[in-house]
Amino acid sequence: MNRRVFGMTVLGAVAAARSAFGQAPSWSQFKPLPGSLKERMHAGQQVRTVAAPVDATRAQLQDLIKKSGRVDLFSLDAQHRPLPDERDLVKFCKLAEELGAGVQLRIQHPKWAYMTGRYADLGVLAVMVPLVEDVETANEAINNFYYPPIGNRSWGGEFRFGEKPPTDRLKYSQWWNGNALLGFQIETLRAALNVRNLVKPGVDWISWGPGDMAFDVERHSNSPFKTIEEVHAYVIEQLKGYDVRLPGGS
Repeated sequence: MNRRVFGMTVLGAVAAARSAFGQAPSWSQFKPLPGSLKERMHAGQQVRTVAAPVDATRAQLQDLIKKSGRVDLFSLDAQHRPLPDERDLVKFCKLAEELGAGVQLRIQHPKWAYMTGRYADLGVLAVMVPLVEDVETANEAINNFYYPPIGNRSWGGEFRFGEKPPTDRLKYSQWWNGNALLGFQIETLRAALNVRNLVKPGVDWISWGPGDMAFDVERHSNSPFKTIEEVHAYVIEQLKGYDVRLPGGS
């Protein structure tokens, strides 16, 4: 065997090995842990989310809990509101956790999908990625949000939700993968038509972006969809049988 043929053979073997070890995770690998918010979300049970400012005091958050009866997630928006300072975000997440709740953060832009793990390191329990249209964005969000063997999130950080030092790497990563929540916003016709490829194992819920979807319907007059309601109905039909929470659930 000459050197060129040998080299090509080795490269082929390496590529095959990478493919074998890099198989996409299946839905069965994303089984929520019993009693978790993730389990409740996938079971169609109520998950109560309440918006709160990142500079809210303990008393203010307690008042929101009292008014709502229960809060599972305090919601922060970094897409259309000022991005929280990372130190303030850490403090807010710890305060919420002390009060028995997690924090849901909508990140700034789909191009920031690689930051899902970064925000998780700062204490966020649930991340929503806006304007998801491409498989590459979906993969980026999932791979950085979950630990191996499901994702490829880097190990480290002392502010993570539910972390109680000393932290067992394998136990915590398994706990995170069975508890943390990842959601995508479907806000364009392209996203709607591609939704079966976007909603991969690891995506817990989807939500609408009616304003952006309305813009997209209006500028595509030749589209088969004439209203956002028609688009939403199409998405729901496409996702029948998928283990993902759809808008309109509790």
